[in-house]
Amino acid sequence: MTDRIIPLVDARSLHGKLPAPARPPVPGEVLLDRRARALRDLRISVTDRCNFRCVYCMPKEVFDKDYAYLPHGSLLSFEEIARLSTVFAQHGTEKLRLTGGEPLLRRQVESLIELLAKIRTPAGKPLDLTLTTNASLLARKARGLAAAGLNRVTVSLDALDDKVFRAMNDVDFPVSEVLRGIDAAAEAGLGPVKVNMVVKRGVNDDQVLPMARYFRGSGHILRFIEYMDVGASNGWNLNEVVPSRTLIEQLSEIAPLVPVAAAYSGEVAERWRYTDGSGEIGVISSVTQAFCGTCTRARLSTDGKLYLCLFADQGYDLKTLLRNGADDTTLATAMAGIWQQRNDNYSERRSADTQRANKIEMSYIGG
Repeated sequence: MTDRIIPLVDARSLHGKLPAPARPPVPGEVLLDRRARALRDLRISVTDRCNFRCVYCMPKEVFDKDYAYLPHGSLLSFEEIARLSTVFAQHGTEKLRLTGGEPLLRRQVESLIELLAKIRTPAGKPLDLTLTTNASLLARKARGLAAAGLNRVTVSLDALDDKVFRAMNDVDFPVSEVLRGIDAAAEAGLGPVKVNMVVKRGVNDDQVLPMARYFRGSGHILRFIEYMDVGASNGWNLNEVVPSRTLIEQLSEIAPLVPVAAAYSGEVAERWRYTDGSGEIGVISSVTQAFCGTCTRARLSTDGKLYLCLFADQGYDLKTLLRNGADDTTLATAMAGIWQQRNDNYSERRSADTQRANKIEMSYIGG
């Protein structure tokens, strides 16, 4: 069987020209793509730096000591992020998720959260404001984040076994500190805390059941994510994917599971709960059950490019427009033009991966 390997490349410099929409959006109009999907959820990368070197995200082979990170002047300022977020919110965006790199490495990120917490939708509702973190700094920052207006956190944790976890983060960071951060977040009211585990076959797949047993009954929501080719920098191999359906079968050994209805249209995690009431888990099947057809997400990069897919290697430059003095109408028009460019290229790619992943899984179980 031919393995699929994604080459290690840095596509940071790629960007597209700003396309024009069919017509400028009117104030308060929801942005829709060609398939009438709204841009409801915006992921905002506040830094390109991280203090971990997770093997599936920022491997040392690429992000070594000589790696050239973006200079500070190239980053969107907090005021620029808030300005763009305000325009997005006026045109249908309801949720902001702060990411990185590791977002807590951005100095005074609490100040950004304060700005974003003041934004309102046309109906006067505050945005759902969340943050994804490796939790290395969470124990000391949780109360300040909550006080600034953050609603919830999602924590990345790929193993309970300290040896496995240290090997995966590749900087010898201990599990105990992540668990302390999760506890601090819950105490600060940033819950329910979601805990994300990326499952890579042959590396940490033996940690699935220990993780489930540990978080069952804790009030936190554990979610398992299929290993995927984030950023085209991790040497992704399809044979290293453990399909979510396999994980559900394994997790049913702990206690019977029943499916839970999606909380909203376009939710990426498939939800399950233990029948004895001891908690909820989720699986994110980004490879074997691609959810492109209902996707309502985009991401804003650290340097101000808007990407229409997590897997995209080309973004559209909003920062230059912003710094050239564009007013809100001009920004909204650019956003509408970009969003209307969404097509099914990535959906087709994920569909092909789904078929191949399922064939690989059948070969493992003797099907």
